Amino acid sequence: MTTPTRIARRHPDELIIGLVSISDRASAGAYQDQGLPALREWLGGALASPWQAVDRLIPDEPARISDTLIELVDTCGCDLVLTTGGTGPARRDVTPEATLAVGTKEMPGFGEQMRQISLRFVPTAILSRQVAVIRERPSHAALIVNLPGQPKAIRETLEGLKADDGSTLVPGIFAAIPYCIDLIGGPYAETRPEVIAAFRPKSARRPQPAPGDAAV
Repeated sequence: MTTPTRIARRHPDELIIGLVSISDRASAGAYQDQGLPALREWLGGALASPWQAVDRLIPDEPARISDTLIELVDTCGCDLVLTTGGTGPARRDVTPEATLAVGTKEMPGFGEQMRQISLRFVPTAILSRQVAVIRERPSHAALIVNLPGQPKAIRETLEGLKADDGSTLVPGIFAAIPYCIDLIGGPYAETRPEVIAAFRPKSARRPQPAPGDAAV
């Protein structure tokens, strides 16, 4: 097993993302993991600024989950960690507890919004226990967010719900993530508005180059 090392940022605005799929069966090879490919595909379509990701596929074990989150933030230097799986009420669903154990600030709005989105489709969304936290270290901080386990639900919670004309019915949680990362000292991430429009107050937005300005 190789020792994890800090991931080199190739651009000042590059977002370093940890992706963690939590499943006993997928980590044992009993079936193909779907969470990590779904996350990579969505991020590839949504992010306009540079990013790179590091993947982890692990079983539903509290200590293993917490250790992985600590490694991704403290050692690898991730700005954002997205987990998928293990957030239901079953006895082996322990992702929220393992996430809360490593956080220094709880961010309850993310879980609340995810449940609001999912309740549009299934009443059992109230059984979901996703949480989000900030993990702060002396020289670094990261946002950690639990997501659902199914690719369709991952996309819906990140992207939100749109009307037939493309207007937003229910905002997805990723709309708030770039500004949250700004506030904890991370890079300035930009999204493709046709997928998800990142929201920032006017005072926090970078000036856009005027049309016709030539790159130097």
